[in-house]
Amino acid sequence: MSGFQSDKGMQPNLKEGVLALLENGKGQDISGSEMAERLHVSRNAIWKAIKQLKEEGYQIEAATNRGYCLHSDNNIVSAQGIYKYLTVDIPGIEVHKTTVSTNTILREKAEENSPEGTVVIAEEQTGGRGRMGRVFFSPAETGLYMSILLRPQLAVSEALNITTCAAVAVAEAIEMNTGIEAQIKWVNDIYCGNKKVCGILTEASFDMENMGINYAILGIGINVFQPRNAFPDEIRDVADALLNKEDNHEDFRNRLAAQVLNRFMKYYDNINDRKLLEEYKRRSLLLGREINILSKEGTQKATALDIDEQFRLKVLMQDGTTKFLSSGEVSVRSVT
Repeated sequence: MSGFQSDKGMQPNLKEGVLALLENGKGQDISGSEMAERLHVSRNAIWKAIKQLKEEGYQIEAATNRGYCLHSDNNIVSAQGIYKYLTVDIPGIEVHKTTVSTNTILREKAEENSPEGTVVIAEEQTGGRGRMGRVFFSPAETGLYMSILLRPQLAVSEALNITTCAAVAVAEAIEMNTGIEAQIKWVNDIYCGNKKVCGILTEASFDMENMGINYAILGIGINVFQPRNAFPDEIRDVADALLNKEDNHEDFRNRLAAQVLNRFMKYYDNINDRKLLEEYKRRSLLLGREINILSKEGTQKATALDIDEQFRLKVLMQDGTTKFLSSGEVSVRSVT
């Protein structure tokens, strides 16, 4: 890493360069002089960058004659922390402490021709959105709120495949990191232990002339740690988190973010592979169960029978007829 010419005022990427060195050597000391040499700046510039990182909450220990050491129990989300676990090519990761919505930021980047795979993550969202215009509860330091820019070669009718790719990827990443079984409630919610831990929202810009997708913004919100003041009353009975923050889960959110990206890109690159459908159906929370179909006209009772190759939900209505749902809201009576 190079290009740092002066310590007069913080160079935009100097702090990130220092953090990358600390992340790569987490638990081990690295001297200020070594960092200064590798980043082509003065030791004073390194000291300023370390000071700023500490102010942002990073636990960095400084010892005379040994240098600086990043504590292994840091759990702050950072681009550098995510990159070291990635096995796929991600062109850029931008992390915000607080933003209104990661989907909103990424939509602006999409219009500015940012490349596919660009990722925006926030520690907190003040206006996080869920499906049906709902608010997505996104408190600081407890979740993983992530959006991915995609430019798929898909027809409008195939847009649902993006959400299903993400659902399988998130479920697999959760199981890899926690050992907790994760199930999918059609079409876009992840449940652990009969409570929702993740919501997925895909928004797209369509080319109506060619019936294709200009770009898609895939938003993923995961409840990682129990919020400090509990979940709001309106979602307390249905929402849960993966972990208790009091427990030591070293670098958990960085690892989880990277593995969601690793798994998602694998499925996205083979979006029409039947294996995706098989994995999605295998993790279904609904199949074989009685459900409520929620609509503006009211609630209808049905039984979930199958998910077809277009990821439509096949249901048996109470009058004996079958229907295929391509969108909408359903609930499992024994769960919600």
